[in-house]
Amino acid sequence: MNQRKTLVIVYHSMTDGTRQMAEAAREGAASDAAVAVRLLHAAQAGPADVLAADGLIFATPENLAAISGQLKDFFDRSYYAVLDHVNGRPYASLVCAGSDGHSAARQIERIATGWRLRSIGDPLIVCTHAQTPEAILAVKHIGDEDLLRCRTLGEAMAAGLALGVF
Repeated sequence: MNQRKTLVIVYHSMTDGTRQMAEAAREGAASDAAVAVRLLHAAQAGPADVLAADGLIFATPENLAAISGQLKDFFDRSYYAVLDHVNGRPYASLVCAGSDGHSAARQIERIATGWRLRSIGDPLIVCTHAQTPEAILAVKHIGDEDLLRCRTLGEAMAAGLALGVF
């Protein structure tokens, strides 16, 4: 019997939008019994978690056209410890953005390229259209359609891991 694969989802969320997206991806991935799913806040995740993962999902809000500071801290703490030990592993990214999200997605892509990870597809960006200080700082509610997209990404990642496609 094949050994169970592990999917690690590392996230940071300031206004709850990214957490909802990461939870939806976890729910989707958890529907595959052949995959163990670990959802970790960026402050709690580290190199050992990355090394133990067969696949990774990184989830972040876009802050000032970049990934969140806590997700950046996770990458800073983990980068060199896992360099050349995770080559070829699949990854995906989720970005909760006010208006764009592409800069944060590119930042994750650059880091993943350095780790020699393999992207399973385009970044999943959810735009909340928050543009005022009040709207930006407000607790977010991610709509059902966008949560379904996140769940579907989690399902696809888990299925690919379970089938050995990645």
